Amino acid sequence: MSAIPPAERMPHILNHCRTIAVVGLSPKPHRASFDVARYMQTNGYRIIPVNPNAAEVLGEKAYSTLTEAAQHEKIDLVNCFRNSEDIPPVVDEAIAIGAKAVWMQLGISNPAAAAKAEAAGLLVVQDHCIKIDHRVLQSRGLLHTPAGSI
Repeated sequence: MSAIPPAERMPHILNHCRTIAVVGLSPKPHRASFDVARYMQTNGYRIIPVNPNAAEVLGEKAYSTLTEAAQHEKIDLVNCFRNSEDIPPVVDEAIAIGAKAVWMQLGISNPAAAAKAEAAGLLVVQDHCIKIDHRVLQSRGLLHTPAGSI
């Protein structure tokens, strides 16, 4: 998958990764993770909350870890709302569960973890808000209308 040019990476991820595990998804509506996940859910994506302190978020069962979530759900994309220094173990889990991509939200980057994910064949986005990029790409006609999970 790493043969996808950088300019095509975000539209490719958003067109092909319909099930998103959100690591660090807060059940609190005023938090950015909740707002972003709700937006993605409203736009046809399946959200899988990963938060050890929540039982349910946005009507979906929450899991303590990405590995636990993957035992019950097929996860295409791992969206990270964690501090940059906490990304390496998330990437390790994303690789282990066979995710297609890792997306680090605005302000989050970890070049070493990104390189490891790319070396394992995952697509990686760092320091970008998936909600903002979805809106921009949608307005440019670069996203398919969702027809269910791929």
